[in-house]
Amino acid sequence: MTIVDTTATVTGGPTLPQERRLVTAIPGPRSQELMARKAAAVASGVGTTIPIAVVAGGGGVLVDADGNSIIDLGSGIAVTGVGNANPRVVAAVTEQLNAFTHTCFTVAPYDSYVDVAEKLNELTPGDHAKRSALFNSGAEAVENAVKIARAYTKKQAVVAFDHAYHGRTNLTMGLTAKNIPYKNGFGPFAPEVYRVPLSYPFRDGGLSGADAAAKAISQIEKQIGAENLAAMIIEPIQGEGGFIVPAAGYLPALVEWCRANDVVFIADEVQTGFGRTGAWFASDHEGIVPDLITTAKGIAGGLPLSAVTGRAEIMDAAGPGGLGGTYTGNPMACVAALASIEAYEEDGLIERAKEIGTVLIGRLNALRTTDARIGDVRGRGAMVAIELVDPSTGAPDAALTSKVAAYAHSQGVLVLTCGTYGNVIRFLPPLTISDDLLIEGLQVVAEGLKNA
Repeated sequence: MTIVDTTATVTGGPTLPQERRLVTAIPGPRSQELMARKAAAVASGVGTTIPIAVVAGGGGVLVDADGNSIIDLGSGIAVTGVGNANPRVVAAVTEQLNAFTHTCFTVAPYDSYVDVAEKLNELTPGDHAKRSALFNSGAEAVENAVKIARAYTKKQAVVAFDHAYHGRTNLTMGLTAKNIPYKNGFGPFAPEVYRVPLSYPFRDGGLSGADAAAKAISQIEKQIGAENLAAMIIEPIQGEGGFIVPAAGYLPALVEWCRANDVVFIADEVQTGFGRTGAWFASDHEGIVPDLITTAKGIAGGLPLSAVTGRAEIMDAAGPGGLGGTYTGNPMACVAALASIEAYEEDGLIERAKEIGTVLIGRLNALRTTDARIGDVRGRGAMVAIELVDPSTGAPDAALTSKVAAYAHSQGVLVLTCGTYGNVIRFLPPLTISDDLLIEGLQVVAEGLKNA
């Protein structure tokens, strides 16, 4: 069945048929031209997942310059949850563009920045008094959360976790666990960053959440000392690290310890936030209330925006002028965020994430019963992954993962890989995708496994 997507109609362009369509091999000749130009003009450190030249997107597809229509199971790494051309976002940004593009909020402020802050204060976990500050990227949000925590506690040390990913700036590279491609050759990194074990149910022998937390806390107390620790930062579900969902009870135990020891608990919800997991935030699934929460990606329909939101007394620890930046909280990104939040609220997208999760987990678990190379299926909502392994040993199989992803790309299905061991295929479809497209994309992945 072909479903017509209305998200591409606001600007007057044609609607996009919601179908997988291969007109040429991928990449086609026009995409090859772009990739040749990229090689000549763009730094080689800027990689690409699939070598195509995108000219349109919406619903659950991307269309390239050769006319191929590709099923999008990546949504720009969880960015375009509301779709690539959501009509609410397009209309809001167009109106703002015609008014003004920039003043710098710290020079001449405007109401949309405050509107976004008020909305974040309302939506994030907890009913305590909150403040928000806006930035451009997830890494910026993480850096500023650590700054704020240090200012508040007057302490310096920060704890991150095995398999973590927090960004590519100097401090966030230090917080990130994986060496290649994120850290190799880029040091030295910021000091006073420490790493402790994560709850990884598939690979830690089924350790309970409480026991895994006790192990991490013991290491903190012995190697760092709570009296030196400003903040603990963790992704409630790890992203680049492999979509690892900690065992039940792990996160609450960490929060309880932080509360008892005057340590700021920071939830990095850059990838998990804004409906992605079937709740506004992944923290909601375990009922935890972070002191600070960082958001980005799905916040603004594809425009660059991020935020730190948290307890008012902690957020206000930074002095006047201590937070900000030239482009932070740009007015076009702010109105895009307000329109995106409206879409999540009014268009049933959080409920849609739950439905997508039901399809993903059901289909992938069924596939797992017939293919022992799928060691684990995990995730929540529209954030689900499979971990591929050698069935005889359980060892990570990165080569198989690469083959399956390459096959999917060649057949017009965009999937992303991740994981410390490079053996995880993650599924992050836009929340606007149809079940038909989602199931077809999974069928192509299954074909890739069969043919690998």
